[in-house]
Amino acid sequence: MKFPISFILGFLLSLFFLAITIISFFWVPYDVETLNIANRLKEPSFKNLLGTDHFGRDIFSMIMIGGQTSLTVALIAVGLGLFFGVPLGLISASWRGSLLDDIIMRGNDLIFAFPSLVIAILITAVFGPSAFNAILAIGIFNIPVFARVTRGAAISIWTLDFISSARIAGKGSFRISLEHILPNILNLLIVQGSIQFSLGILAEAGLSYVGLGVQPPTPSWGRMLADSQTMISFAPNLALFPGITIILAVLGLNLLGDGTRDLIDPRLRDKIKCCLLYTSPSPRDKRQARMPS
Repeated sequence: MKFPISFILGFLLSLFFLAITIISFFWVPYDVETLNIANRLKEPSFKNLLGTDHFGRDIFSMIMIGGQTSLTVALIAVGLGLFFGVPLGLISASWRGSLLDDIIMRGNDLIFAFPSLVIAILITAVFGPSAFNAILAIGIFNIPVFARVTRGAAISIWTLDFISSARIAGKGSFRISLEHILPNILNLLIVQGSIQFSLGILAEAGLSYVGLGVQPPTPSWGRMLADSQTMISFAPNLALFPGITIILAVLGLNLLGDGTRDLIDPRLRDKIKCCLLYTSPSPRDKRQARMPS
């Protein structure tokens, strides 16, 4: 099997950030909770690969620890979206056109009217800023995303002949959704999950940037950007490296999602194969093209 370039690049980038995050649970070069004012604002060197911040903390170590926060928040938030959104989408598709379908979809529209940042502001106004509230806000926003994707894909499956055969065999809507609908849309959900995972990292960084996410002293990529904005003129590395980290992490997950879609979608594979067959003439065609008329 030939893997798409986007899949390979996305997989390598995602694997790199996953690896340094897992390693950070067991080892980091320096303790990020220990302040060393005498070592503040150092340039990148062999001792500190990415330099130090205004408290003398190692930036590379903070990025490693910050990966725990960003990836964990995004992963749990996407899990919440899948856990609640997929069943709602399946129910809505199996009862399409009914009052229950209208209630579910209008509820999704209501949540869509409030972006994750607004939801986070409402939650933190009541419970205060924290990583849990960031997860809750991003997770709530992911529910209608997966519900809409699931419903749209499931409706197209419900119209196929093998679903009619399942109904004739006496299977109910719940059993058909689990045994026939869900397996046929699982590839789409995996791709959408990778995309929402990357958006979850951006959302967590944004919430931490405005002070609604992870609170000090726990490092976060968004919090690192917020702390460095007043020192960017004389210490640009404080904002540069966390920003590049966010960009590469999101880019890797987006490439992984696109590559996975190209890899597992048979319709796209057929299109690519047809294009290759059309644009790559056979040796026989080349010999005939060289023969004089």
